[in-house]
Amino acid sequence: MKSLPLHALVAASLVLTPALWAQDKPAAAPTATPLATPFPLPKQEPDVAAEKYSAKTGQPDAGFLAAHEKYVKIAKEGKGKLLFLGDSITAGWAGRGKEVWAKSFSQWDPVNFGIGGDRTQHVLWRIENGELADSFKPKVCVLMIGTNNVGGDSAEAIAKGVTKIVDTIRTKTPDTKILLLAVFPRGEKASPNPARQKLAEVNKIISKLNDDKHVFYMDIGEKFLQPDGTLPKDIMPDSLHPNDKGYQIWADAITPKLTELMK
Repeated sequence: MKSLPLHALVAASLVLTPALWAQDKPAAAPTATPLATPFPLPKQEPDVAAEKYSAKTGQPDAGFLAAHEKYVKIAKEGKGKLLFLGDSITAGWAGRGKEVWAKSFSQWDPVNFGIGGDRTQHVLWRIENGELADSFKPKVCVLMIGTNNVGGDSAEAIAKGVTKIVDTIRTKTPDTKILLLAVFPRGEKASPNPARQKLAEVNKIISKLNDDKHVFYMDIGEKFLQPDGTLPKDIMPDSLHPNDKGYQIWADAITPKLTELMK
């Protein structure tokens, strides 16, 4: 599947509205250089794979490509039995969540392929362009993606993108079990919250990908919420990215299932 031509992306950018700018900013990661602000893609069906482009230069985003090349190298070396794949929420395991990561997953030789600002299109492009090299056979892939599509795509289109990613993982590494996570809730209040409502629709659709054989769906979103649906600042300070407490909640929620799947 081919990426969109550069000239088409640049032309489309001239008519983008602010709502289409990337929703997801990289989580603080003291040990890593923050990625450049990604260039937003034009509205499109999320099964169309695409690179990320710089708003300043119109060229492929250097930070995105550097992270991608790093992950391709890891994949070619065949490193990692447990793969985390996603956007900046996943990338944050290397920042705010690094201590939780070390104590929760180190026994499984984990690798983190998260990039801030990624939409379903970007993850699909990445795994179609080397991040699932033939030599890379993780036993389990923890996948969560889609929150950055909220501003420009329908729930159905976002779910279609997630489905395409799952299908591609299954094709490239059929023995890998996929722990597919519902997209986490975002925004402080439960209502009115159109973004959270859209993601609930996405999660309802992708939950049907569960087959208890190759794909295992989990929705742990409520574990981050208060009884009234509020997303606490002491768990997700910006109402999107977990802090260390939030990452601990995440780890505690999935560790029993990972223990089962990694056997």
